[in-house]
Amino acid sequence: MSTERKIALGHNHNNHEPPASLKNLLFAMVINGGIVVFEMIFGLLIQSMALISDAIHNLSDIAAMGFSYWAERISRRPANERKTYGYHKFEFIAAFVNSIVLSVVIAFVFWETLKRLTSPPEIAGQEMLWVAIVALVGNGVATLLLQKISGRNFNMKSAWLHSLQDALLSLGVIVGALLITFFGWPIIDPLISMIICIFIAREIYKIIRHTVNALIDAVPPDIDYVEVRNDLLAIPCVAEVNDLHIWQTGAAQRLLSAHLKSDMDFPDTETMINAVQKMLITKYGINHTTIQILPASAGEMKYCNHCNAWIKNQE
Repeated sequence: MSTERKIALGHNHNNHEPPASLKNLLFAMVINGGIVVFEMIFGLLIQSMALISDAIHNLSDIAAMGFSYWAERISRRPANERKTYGYHKFEFIAAFVNSIVLSVVIAFVFWETLKRLTSPPEIAGQEMLWVAIVALVGNGVATLLLQKISGRNFNMKSAWLHSLQDALLSLGVIVGALLITFFGWPIIDPLISMIICIFIAREIYKIIRHTVNALIDAVPPDIDYVEVRNDLLAIPCVAEVNDLHIWQTGAAQRLLSAHLKSDMDFPDTETMINAVQKMLITKYGINHTTIQILPASAGEMKYCNHCNAWIKNQE
């Protein structure tokens, strides 16, 4: 069966590819868990806020990996008469809650760091250096494990990016430890901690913004609504596009519904739907479509006052 025929049949509602292997993700979570305990213990012993904040960042990534794992398992549950779209949005709900909790933790660490700027304690730079090196090695191994499955789907790729960020931040702590060891600059520790906190806060903000948009069924950030509408209008026999909606229920589940008015009284609806689905999935990755075809003779939809009135007002 050709790719075009597969798209035309079944609306591509379900992804029938084998589920991504979760073994590497579990191993990466275990490695990061060991790093968190290791960095937190030594960070408290030598009073290094850089190590403590890096440990918290590793903890946030364990949560992110856990949510990726959970979402991967939950997403396999079939839709039912109460949850007709399935359970894909659970990953957004979980990510939002986790981000709020992490925001509180990061605010606390940032406040403690500010207090240390005025009177930074003496820090054992060599111990800090060796702890950071161990963390870098662990993060590097976890990153390599996740890189092998990063191409499976968006969840796996995001988990890999989190681990890669961990490795880079551990490298930053190593730089700070070297400066403390050779130049005796204890103030560099809280400064690095502040930079890490700001970096994490920036990532948390992006996650919250993305999850809120997904929960209110906003258009995915990498899709241009007007461009999709124009591409639909460019398809042969399509004269009008009304009631166009684009949203997502999961990282790999993008949906679109629309009323398409034909320029013919007796349109070839099967050909039109095939062309629409092929364009949407190949260009935008929209893999779940609901298309209503109307003939040219159709009048105004008197029970469709909601049909993207804001678009009509702009025309």
